[in-house]
Amino acid sequence: MFTEQLLYYASAPVVDTFTTAMLKMDIQFHTRMPAGGKIVAANHPSTTDPFFVAAVIREKSFILINNVLFQVPVLGTYLRYSGHIPVVAGGGQAALDAAAEHLRAGHTILIFPEGDLSPETGGFQEPRTGTARLALMTGAPVIPVGVHLAHERCHVVRSIVKGEEHYGRWYLNGPYNVTVGDALHYTGDVDDRPHVRKVSNLIMHQIIELAHESKRRLDPTPSLAAPLTTS
Repeated sequence: MFTEQLLYYASAPVVDTFTTAMLKMDIQFHTRMPAGGKIVAANHPSTTDPFFVAAVIREKSFILINNVLFQVPVLGTYLRYSGHIPVVAGGGQAALDAAAEHLRAGHTILIFPEGDLSPETGGFQEPRTGTARLALMTGAPVIPVGVHLAHERCHVVRSIVKGEEHYGRWYLNGPYNVTVGDALHYTGDVDDRPHVRKVSNLIMHQIIELAHESKRRLDPTPSLAAPLTTS
């Protein structure tokens, strides 16, 4: 825990400096963030979202991140020593169990319900059930977050990780609008699949509404809402 805190206090100013210098951040909160364990759930238009959304939260958070990033030299070492949680294909329950331990200890979890990057041209992926399951497992509140950025400014970066080709979508400069919504509370049986799916959709609906709110601050021109895109 000491190493995690040390890395947080060392890296937070670096991220803050970058976002201040390179991004035009527009952040709005519907209400104050609650104290104690909570699940911050955001849409995922770029690979850099975990760092930027964590900067918005302004408190130590533990992020569920695709295990591929843990295999990247230097970055992977930083993620491991910072205590972030790898999500391994087929091992989602282990990641949720680790996240649940943090929530019960009063920590903040950051998760991206789409489970992958949003569609490159805009819109949203259909949510996976991990966020809902975590909320039902622990009773922790869900804080929905809607992100909007200038998609044309994303840089697609190809990399080879352990012999496999992967693509990231890095956002290095431009407007980055974030809207943080009110806390959501859910109860019910985590083994009730229809209920879990319903809660997943409710959470994603709130995130989408907040993302559109972020978009309207950047582009006030009325437009049709972008639909969910199933993968």
